Amino acid sequence: MEQYTFSYDGKELVLHEGNCIEFYNDEEQPVEGLSLPQILQLLKEYPDVTFDLEYYNGACPSCLAGKEEKAKVFKFLAYNFSVYTLERQYVISSISKDKDATFSQMLKHGKVDNSYSVSVVVCPSCGDYSIEILECEV
Repeated sequence: MEQYTFSYDGKELVLHEGNCIEFYNDEEQPVEGLSLPQILQLLKEYPDVTFDLEYYNGACPSCLAGKEEKAKVFKFLAYNFSVYTLERQYVISSISKDKDATFSQMLKHGKVDNSYSVSVVVCPSCGDYSIEILECEV
């Protein structure tokens, strides 16, 4: 089973298939050929993954951290990267280790025709996470 591990605030967080609470792939134009294990592998292979602290209106659905304290905003860790497709089939990502050209260069040479934003959002309290893949306007 593929997993990605990182530290936040002295705590080790492990992302694996079992604690992914949502995997959303664009409803209108979903990316084909890109799975949760592949995304975890991309994160694992890219040395510069940095999760940023972000605040959302809703609590983590798994642990409800901050709900008991009646918080108005809830802390999460988020990381975003892009994936590129050709006829909706996954080709490469912005964090792929074998990426040797920009999106514009690949588009010009017909290697890709679309891009998507991938957001990985992690609860810093329990470590459960979600992934959202959304089509970008090209």
